[in-house]
Amino acid sequence: MKNNKIIGRPYIGVFVIMIVTLFYNCEIQDNFSYDHSNSNAELGITAWEYIQNNDSLNLLEEAITLTNTQSFYESGSDKTFIAPTNEAFTNYLQDNSYLSLSEVPVPILRNALKYHIVNSFVSFDDPDLMERNNPLPYTTENGQIIYLSHNSGFTGIVNEGTSKQWNIITSNLKSTTGVIHVLPSIVYFSALTTGNDDPDPSITMDTIFPIHDTYINGGSQSGRNFGTDALIKVKNVSDNGLYDRKGYLMFDLSELSDEGVIIDFKLELPIKFTHGKEVDFNVYEVQDTLWSEVGLTFDNATFPTEAPIATITTSKLSSFEFDLIDYLKSLTNKGRVSFMLDGELGSNETDEFYSKENTLGFNPPMLIARLSSKTSVLTIETNTGFSVDSGETFAFDNNVLEVIGAAPEDLTFTIEEAPEYGWLVRGASILKTGDTFTQEDIDVMNLIFISNGSGSSDKIVVSAADKVGATIDNFNIDITIQ
Repeated sequence: MKNNKIIGRPYIGVFVIMIVTLFYNCEIQDNFSYDHSNSNAELGITAWEYIQNNDSLNLLEEAITLTNTQSFYESGSDKTFIAPTNEAFTNYLQDNSYLSLSEVPVPILRNALKYHIVNSFVSFDDPDLMERNNPLPYTTENGQIIYLSHNSGFTGIVNEGTSKQWNIITSNLKSTTGVIHVLPSIVYFSALTTGNDDPDPSITMDTIFPIHDTYINGGSQSGRNFGTDALIKVKNVSDNGLYDRKGYLMFDLSELSDEGVIIDFKLELPIKFTHGKEVDFNVYEVQDTLWSEVGLTFDNATFPTEAPIATITTSKLSSFEFDLIDYLKSLTNKGRVSFMLDGELGSNETDEFYSKENTLGFNPPMLIARLSSKTSVLTIETNTGFSVDSGETFAFDNNVLEVIGAAPEDLTFTIEEAPEYGWLVRGASILKTGDTFTQEDIDVMNLIFISNGSGSSDKIVVSAADKVGATIDNFNIDITIQ
């Protein structure tokens, strides 16, 4: 009968993280807080035995059994196992609309597990890893890169510095087959920015600021105006209660430069405070462009009637940024536009941003356009196709596919025909016909193909375009399945 869970707390000290890891007496607490220990003892068992003897890793055990990957955890001694908890798998199933692990296609589940197995022994008490916030790349069993590091408190971090990172909750559990780190999330590779920092004389930036910005407050303050406040406050508790606040912004797009093609367009909100709960934060278009920041209240505000034009997941950042290029392209009149800022319904997260009335020198909300004055020609430099073992995974790189003529992050491939005998995956998303990926995704191995175990050959049909308007018509990426 399983009765052990993992306990521990990262030791805030000069050198090592101390973890309680006594065999058959280690328990994962519900709150995952760590307890100090005076030893960093060896477990004396394999990683597979450890997983089998911990209730909080039941779903990891089930996933390993379903994918027949026990051998990775039973042999060798120089691996690192990133062990997701039951909470991690429950969230993964919910996010991907699966009712159980048995519904997940085995190749996809196997690939996810193999990304959590690192082909090196990485323990955060290693003197060679003393430098904090220094993400180092390691190769995983699925062929992609994972970055491991720790902060000043020796809390381990997965993929620090990429577009998505996670904190480890229990570190340095040393089994006979490798070190184990536990965390409450399924992790995946997310592209590390590789853009060239050299200035491009054909690219210019144009920034405009709001002509009106304020917030409204529900409940007993629904008739009060906050137009002179130095902050824009947003909070969604019940959508119309005493603590519910929504931000309002108005810009005049005619202030944007017309010298060049706008290739990027974003809304940036410099942050005064955020809980960073990893919940949705939404930007809506509001049809009313006649309101004034000194007159707007909850009682007289016009609320949006359509879905958000942009959404991000909140985290502890210095600013929130929203991609609005598709919204801009949809407009027929580049005049005044009005936005409402709102948190996820019932999330109870406080987010505060500097308004244009702040006197502390902080930037207010901004619309930032990136414009290009050049024309471009795209060329297929490399398209070799690739081979993959049946039921296994292949990670793309630019030795397989490279189109030149634009910056990698500005060059987008559209999937015109998805593969028949497998899945194309970027990060945690399965791409379908009509979805896109970039040359940068390819360059940093952020794009993989997972064979479903059928067929002997396959293809992906794509087209390519850059943000200035250059295009390449449909072409095939050939796949040999062995």
